[in-house]
Amino acid sequence: MTRLSVEMLAADPVEPITSAGHAQLGIAVLAGIAVIVLLITKFKMHAFLALTIGSLALGAFAGAPLDKAITSFTTGLGSTVAGVGVLIALGAILGKLLADSGGADQIVDTILAKASPRSMPWAMVLIASVIGLPLFFEVGIVLLIPVVLMVAKRGNYSLMRIGIPALAGLSVMHGLIPPHPGPLVAVDAVKANLGLTLALGVLVAIPTVIIAGPLFSKVAARWVDVQAPDRMLPQRPSEDLENRPGFGATLATILLPVVLMLSKALVDIIVDDSTHTVQRVFDVIGSPLIALLAAVIVGMFTLGRPAGFTKERLSSTVEKGLMPIAGILLIVGAGGGFKQTLIDSGVGQMILDISKDWSIPALLLAWLIAVAIRLATGSATVATISAAGLVAPLAADMSSTHTALLVLAIGAGSVFFSHVNDAGFWLVKEYFGLSVGQTLKTWSVMETIISVVAGGLVLLLSLVI
Repeated sequence: MTRLSVEMLAADPVEPITSAGHAQLGIAVLAGIAVIVLLITKFKMHAFLALTIGSLALGAFAGAPLDKAITSFTTGLGSTVAGVGVLIALGAILGKLLADSGGADQIVDTILAKASPRSMPWAMVLIASVIGLPLFFEVGIVLLIPVVLMVAKRGNYSLMRIGIPALAGLSVMHGLIPPHPGPLVAVDAVKANLGLTLALGVLVAIPTVIIAGPLFSKVAARWVDVQAPDRMLPQRPSEDLENRPGFGATLATILLPVVLMLSKALVDIIVDDSTHTVQRVFDVIGSPLIALLAAVIVGMFTLGRPAGFTKERLSSTVEKGLMPIAGILLIVGAGGGFKQTLIDSGVGQMILDISKDWSIPALLLAWLIAVAIRLATGSATVATISAAGLVAPLAADMSSTHTALLVLAIGAGSVFFSHVNDAGFWLVKEYFGLSVGQTLKTWSVMETIISVVAGGLVLLLSLVI
């Protein structure tokens, strides 16, 4: 059997892999993923440790020398954290500023004050989508739960009619829109244009969130007709503040990085000259690092100052915003190490070789791989990272548009059918006071709708652009 080293893809041109090599690599991939799944699901091991052990197991099963597998893993971990670590940190700081200053509550209250009873589900999906841009999914849920329960209780709405649109807005942002960790890692792995991915992600997200949110909530409310649970509502962050930032200033701060990154993508299309002064300026201000850094600095003045934050309070808010992301950074980094081990072991080339004989489109293949890993591990982030590593070589001959769509196909697959091995499943179940069966019929079906609709829209877009 052909010996496989982690240097196979480093050679230029790439050495052909024999059918025997394909078989060994296929078994190695399945074994490596099985190790990760088993450790996460059976032994409840932290995803960082599971990905680390799974990466080394993959290298060993592929026949690579262990020292080379370790080098591949650490190289991938380092490059991934270098590529997206600062962005995740800046996003976490912005989200913490938004929550602690009362800016998020200001957006919620302003929109709800203008919403009629009939438009309330649409108002909830709008709130969740805006709030979900800079916030991690779990943080967004904790922030929006008091609002969902309060609106459902005071307006005597079915909890599903209000809750499903809010959850859909958060989930779509988490799966498809940078600067969330999953999409960022996929962008980095397949070398996609971030601005273009963001623009196409918004295009896919709007119809997806409408179908999975307000429209599906009508069905979900009939399937599971429950009221908001009778218990004390969690305290909202702004209840302890005398003042909070204005609606316009808060919204402008949230959208600032999005506008800057989209502006860069637009200038790239219009100018298309790397030496042109305008394009060089937008290449800087529209880079994710500068765009998010600008939003954080602006947020200190537009969010922190109106809330009466002192310099010490701002520093404390930044510190508290960074603390919870240590685990996320390690998981993302380990996922990057797993991706690099896949590539260096020759798996990427194997995917390329095999897929040439298939009639299945690359975007559908990416979606299916992400779905399989999501179902097995329960983690959207692990599914995104692993699938991006497996299909990254397919992006080599793609246009920038189709590379961006590849990221979105992976993101769509990564949220498919959340069930009992997903922490988000239990978070929703407990907050809404549902049974396991009710959670499956509402939350899990909603996640599946998001995945299928977004995946279908990505495939349709690939045919016309």
